[in-house]
Amino acid sequence: RNKGMDVYLEALGRLNQRLQAAQSGTTVVAFLVTRAATHGLNGDVLNSRFAFEELQRHCDQLTQDMGRRLRSITSTGRLPEREELLLPDDIVQLKRIMQSCRRTRLPIVVTHNLQDDAFDPVICHIRRLGLFNSPEDRVKIVYHPDFITPASPLFRMDYDQFVRGCHLGVFPSYYEPWGYTPAECTALGIPSVTSDLSGFGSFIQANVSDHDDCGLYVLHRRYTSFDKVVEQLANTLFRFCRLNRRQRIQMRNRVESLSELLSWQRLVQHYFEAERFALRRTARARLHQASPPHA
Repeated sequence: RNKGMDVYLEALGRLNQRLQAAQSGTTVVAFLVTRAATHGLNGDVLNSRFAFEELQRHCDQLTQDMGRRLRSITSTGRLPEREELLLPDDIVQLKRIMQSCRRTRLPIVVTHNLQDDAFDPVICHIRRLGLFNSPEDRVKIVYHPDFITPASPLFRMDYDQFVRGCHLGVFPSYYEPWGYTPAECTALGIPSVTSDLSGFGSFIQANVSDHDDCGLYVLHRRYTSFDKVVEQLANTLFRFCRLNRRQRIQMRNRVESLSELLSWQRLVQHYFEAERFALRRTARARLHQASPPHA
């Protein structure tokens, strides 16, 4: 609740309904990354990952082979036939890999085997909303109850690389003294959603007048009901989904231009100010203790 994951999930449920009602062709892949007790990675998820990697390697090899054949044939002054580019053995191998990637059930929502699957608050919330990654769902869920590291056989990348691969970071915290995650998104040029109950959200409101247009969305959670906050976030996500690629790139550029606000050279002044304030209060307290009592 403090991290706002309940708000995020409810907003995803409403976003899914709106995209379906609008008959949108947009597919949203929503990641939920947070630590939870697990028994390790789900075996089916790992098998799917390995099958996809094999498909990727085979397609890359086919691309190289077809390129060489295309160059060889066109250099003779004629266009190739399809059978000359994609050989029968290539098609058989490709069908075999495609068959190994095929699944008869819906894509798994959670990447790990949870220790308390029946009572995990995140997975229970997902089940209540009915977000099961069905074909008609426009919002697909990936619940990853672990850190993202290069050692992970699923992602095999640093957290910064993962963030750069996303379009939007969503952190609608109920309480956050500062909020490093939206600040990290800003430093990496990724638009983000935060709230006015976080230090980062308050900082953005005080220093960036047109923050929403710049890709730094601040939800009004202070003195606002849960339902209205969810509606705010659902509206923000729906509007973001309607942006085209060019508009998203422009927004990323505007976000990155604001990253200077979060540079250590600027923020360190607040630390110095806090230190001076603490020293002044300590000095006054010591002076008061040392002064003789009145007769």
